[in-house]
Amino acid sequence: MAKEGAQRAEETEQMIEKEGCGDGAEGSGAGSPRAGDTKEMRAVLLCAFGGLNKLRVSRKAMPEPQDGELKIRVKACGLNFIDLMVRQGNIDNPPKTPLVPGFECSGIVEALGDSVKGFEIGDRVMAFVNYNAWAEVVCTPVEFVYKIPDDMSFSEAAAFPMNFVTAYMMLFEVANLREGMSVLVHSAGGGVGQAVAQLCSTIPNVTVFGTASSFKHEAIKDSVTHLFDRNADYVQEVKRISTDGVDIVLDCLCGENTGKGLSLLKPLGTYILYGSSNMVTGETKSFFSFAKSWWQVEKVNPIKLYEENKVIAGFSLLNLLFKQNRSGLIKGVMDKLLNLYNSKKIKPVVDSLWALEEVKEAMQRIHDRGNIGKLILDVEKAPTPLMANDSTETSEAGEEEEDHEGDNENKERMPFIQ
Repeated sequence: MAKEGAQRAEETEQMIEKEGCGDGAEGSGAGSPRAGDTKEMRAVLLCAFGGLNKLRVSRKAMPEPQDGELKIRVKACGLNFIDLMVRQGNIDNPPKTPLVPGFECSGIVEALGDSVKGFEIGDRVMAFVNYNAWAEVVCTPVEFVYKIPDDMSFSEAAAFPMNFVTAYMMLFEVANLREGMSVLVHSAGGGVGQAVAQLCSTIPNVTVFGTASSFKHEAIKDSVTHLFDRNADYVQEVKRISTDGVDIVLDCLCGENTGKGLSLLKPLGTYILYGSSNMVTGETKSFFSFAKSWWQVEKVNPIKLYEENKVIAGFSLLNLLFKQNRSGLIKGVMDKLLNLYNSKKIKPVVDSLWALEEVKEAMQRIHDRGNIGKLILDVEKAPTPLMANDSTETSEAGEEEEDHEGDNENKERMPFIQ
């Protein structure tokens, strides 16, 4: 195992490739720039849907801002579970490959497109990007860009938009969180889970129930009211503490947890599905695992919802931004979140920093649920020699793997956490 880890570390250090993804990249502008092109950048390329071997760092033509866009010199990029699903092609209507993954970043404004107002060259910003974030330079419409507070680092800024906007929208826009309510959140140690816990603490007397792998409990025990092992019978544990159940369930797992979440809702309670990580088991997409997870989803009977006074909802921030054109709504939410940050009521939790060339290992850490908070790709970071442990080795999980969350009491965090 150690030998394999050392071999992967050596491969990582040699990932920058002029060839990009080969012939397929050339036709889409994703490979090496043509002769005469002088402006180029490093970017993470997903050459095809599948396992970690489909990712590589390559040279790519640098984009220039179009009308209404900002050009950002990227300092840090956020890495989310949805990025694993994109890599596998495990999403609806995935874009064609090769592509540059990533949906959020932070950096410095380098150029302004026509008609851009409110920003200047040199501004420190964070932004949503409709793919293409994992690169040294990105261009994105001005409505998706926000200025960074003076005391917020670039790594914190890259950890802020996706997690905190998602958490805020679900709690306050969808579920109408108020004083004295109770919330159950899965994956409480992850980026969204930690954002949920912090936002709940801004409202008096909110009880937070959380599930997480046991090796995370010591690190996150103070962020939630009641913490359960993800493998425990959390339904009975919650009902033992709160006989009537909870007011809000935030479910990023799906599968059998859907029925469990609905069963825990109080009258007028709200269940929100915002992810389906139980469908990601092995390194590559598995139809068997996908079908198995959906088979476990309890069929929702509208009459039963009516009789029990329960609400079921779904939330996708990326669809809200890029398909449903609600950037104005998100701008208002970001303003509220930045006020909370400036008043020191919330703060992004950064798990670890990774070089672009370490993207495979970073993705594996998320797959193994080894992170506490957000993983960040630091564009200026040099690759670090990697430990040959379970967090960095490529998973060979098969279709029928059950314990895919890597619930390992002995799992160590990476040595270069900052």
